[in-house]
Amino acid sequence: MGKDLNGKDLGKGIVQKKNGIYEARFNNRFGKRVSVTGRDLKDVKKRYNEAIYEDEKEINIRDNIKLDDWYDKWMNVYKFDIIRENTRRHYNHVYKKHISPTLGKISIQNITQLQIRELIKDLKKQGYQFETRNKVKVLLVDIFNKAMIDEFVRKNPAKGISVPKDKDKEVQVLTLEDQIDFFNCCKGTFYDNFFTVAIQTGMRIGELAALRWEDIDWDKNIIRVTRTLVYQRYEEDSKKTFHFEEPKTKTSYREIPISKQCAIALKKQFMQKRILENKAPESKRPEKEFRDLLFTTKVNTPLNPQNICDAIKRIVNEINLMRDTSDELETFSCHCFRHTFATRCFEAGIKPKTVQSYLGHASLKMTMDLYTSVLPEHMSSEMGKLDSEFEKINNEGFENELTEQKYNSAFQTYKKVVNFGEYLGYVK
Repeated sequence: MGKDLNGKDLGKGIVQKKNGIYEARFNNRFGKRVSVTGRDLKDVKKRYNEAIYEDEKEINIRDNIKLDDWYDKWMNVYKFDIIRENTRRHYNHVYKKHISPTLGKISIQNITQLQIRELIKDLKKQGYQFETRNKVKVLLVDIFNKAMIDEFVRKNPAKGISVPKDKDKEVQVLTLEDQIDFFNCCKGTFYDNFFTVAIQTGMRIGELAALRWEDIDWDKNIIRVTRTLVYQRYEEDSKKTFHFEEPKTKTSYREIPISKQCAIALKKQFMQKRILENKAPESKRPEKEFRDLLFTTKVNTPLNPQNICDAIKRIVNEINLMRDTSDELETFSCHCFRHTFATRCFEAGIKPKTVQSYLGHASLKMTMDLYTSVLPEHMSSEMGKLDSEFEKINNEGFENELTEQKYNSAFQTYKKVVNFGEYLGYVK
C-alpha cells in the first residue's frame, strides 16, 4: 500500500515522490512495467484503473514500435517464403518510396486513417496512377492486420479506405497507318527483327529478351515461352543486373504459333546473331548464361527495356520529321506492340479465348477488359487470318515471298543448331 508525503494511504501500487509527483505502477500481461504519473491524484488513479482494466480485458497493446521497424518484421516473418523474390522487391520499392518517408518514423499505434488518406491523396497529386495508390493501401491494410494479430495496435487505420480508379485510359495501339509507317521506317535497322517478332507474337519484352533458339519448335512452328529476363537489383546485388525469372503467371507459360513474317524475322535474327558473335573479341563475349540469347544489343549484351525504348523513340522521331505537327506519332513503349498484336488478332477474326492464350493472360476477363473496344461481332480462330491481315497492312506479299526464299535457303545450313553457344563451341 503506497503513501503520500504526509503518510496517508494512497492505495495499492500508488506512491508520491519527493517532488510531489504521484506515480502508479503495475506489470501488464506482456511483462512490461507500466507507469502512470501526474500531479493530480484523482487523474492518476483514473488513468491507472483504465490501464489495469484494459490489461485484464486484453485490449491493451504491446510496446510502441515505429512503422519502419514493424514493416521489417512483417516482411521477414509474415512474408518469408510466401512471396516470390520479384514480389518482395516490388513491395520494398513501394514501401520505401511511397510510405516510409511519410509514416515510417511514426509509432504504428499513433497512425490515423486521416494520415493514410492524406498520403494517398498526395500520391495522386504527384501524378501516381491507381495501381500505385491502391498498392500503398493494400500493403498498409495487411501490415496493420498483422500488427493487430500481434497486439501492437487495436484497430486497422487503413481498413475501409477506398481508392477510386482513374478514368479508363485507352489502350495504346498503333493504327494501321502508324504500323505501316513504323515498320517501313525501321526496315534494315538493328532492332527491326525484334519489333517484328514483338508485334507478330504479342510477347512481353522480358519474354523476348529471354528467348533462345531452343525455345523455337520449327517442326510444330511454335515459340515456347518458359522464362523472362529482368533487369533488377536483388538484395544481394551491388547494382542493377540481369536475372532470369519464371514467367509472370502460370498462364504465361504458353506456346505461340509462328506466322510467316515472324518466321522470316526469327531466321534473319539468327543470322544477325551469328555475325555479332563472330565479330566479338574473346574478351567481349557475354557470360555463359547469356550466350544463347537470340535478341541482344549491338554489342551482344542482354537487352533491357531502355534499349528498346530508345530504339523506338529514334524511329518515331524519324517518322515525325515528315509529318505535320498535328499528326505526329506519339512515342510509345514496347508494350504497345503487344496491344497492337491483340487488336490485329481481333480485327482478323480470332476468338478472344485464343487471343488470351497467345497473350498468356490469367483470365479471359482480363483480355476482354483490355480490348473490348476493338472486338468485332463474329470471330474465328485461324492463325492464317492473322498472316493475311499483316500482309494486307504491309502490302508487300511478293517481297515477303522473296525474302522468305532468301533466308530459308541460307537457313538450311544452320537448321540443326540447338543454340548459339553450342554452334560457336562455347558448350561442349
